[in-house]
Amino acid sequence: MRRYFARKILIYGLTFFLAVTIDWMIPRFMPGDPVTNMLARASVNSNAYEVMHDYYTRIFGLDQPILQQYFNFWGSLLQGDLGISTYRFPKPVTQVIADAVPYDLFLLIPSILLSWFAGNWFGAFAARNKWLDNIISPIAYIFTAMPYMWLGILLAWFFGVVLHIFPLALAYGKEFLPTLSWKFIGSLIHHWFLPFFSLFLVGFGGQAIGMRNMIIYELESDYSHYLEALGAPKRLVRRYAFNNAVLPQITGLALSLGGVVAGALVTEVVFSYPGIGFQLLAAIQNQDYFLIQGCFLFIIIGILLANFAIDIAYVIIDPRTRRGMTGESA
Repeated sequence: MRRYFARKILIYGLTFFLAVTIDWMIPRFMPGDPVTNMLARASVNSNAYEVMHDYYTRIFGLDQPILQQYFNFWGSLLQGDLGISTYRFPKPVTQVIADAVPYDLFLLIPSILLSWFAGNWFGAFAARNKWLDNIISPIAYIFTAMPYMWLGILLAWFFGVVLHIFPLALAYGKEFLPTLSWKFIGSLIHHWFLPFFSLFLVGFGGQAIGMRNMIIYELESDYSHYLEALGAPKRLVRRYAFNNAVLPQITGLALSLGGVVAGALVTEVVFSYPGIGFQLLAAIQNQDYFLIQGCFLFIIIGILLANFAIDIAYVIIDPRTRRGMTGESA
């Protein structure tokens, strides 16, 4: 187990280093620079423009050689300093992200967990019920084939424009301030539902199809036929099939996390939901190097931690993994 987790930590550490390096490089491939955009928004007098541009370029360290900027970035990152946002100047990037993270967690955690549990449950039922399979499978294929942004727009049009049931944008009503009151919480959930529902439907479709196919495969395997030949009840055979089928689904959950996070980013843009995705779009539009780096850094860390947690869960759930480690150590 120690060797296994040491190897995993090494792999995740190397992945983190490479991903953060690419994260640092991407904004610098964009044309223009953040200081020019910041001064353009501030409508600086033309006489003072050059002086202020040089001043802020030095403040942000953009006048230094590119390699020195890279080393400075890592030095600041190891101290927990992500810099100052040029788009939200003079607000630190850490504060901008801290304000957006609760909305992301509120959106992602329920949508990922509920779609996984519901998709696996319905997929397992569909695999052993032909009538239910004829209903669930086509619906699941439709949902999993839909792009997140297109589905979000469709839901916003139907539930917001046609039925006027849910609001189209923001995280809560403009008339509210964030407080622990029932009216504010109700407004928060009212605005949250459509972004959540769009992520849930796409995730549900993929999980349901995956579990259905795995259950059918397991029920047709040799051990299932052997149990049936021994006279084992169908309920016992199905339980073994489900236990074996759910293991690849756990791996699939880890692999799908990147797609879910990417879907959350575009979904937040559709609904103007003030999470990381909405902040990232604003940072890209305003060439805010530091906020772009901070948003991608949060996404990288979140995906790596979630995958590492699933790796641990897989070892705990599947005893064959532990036996493999014991044999490897021996």
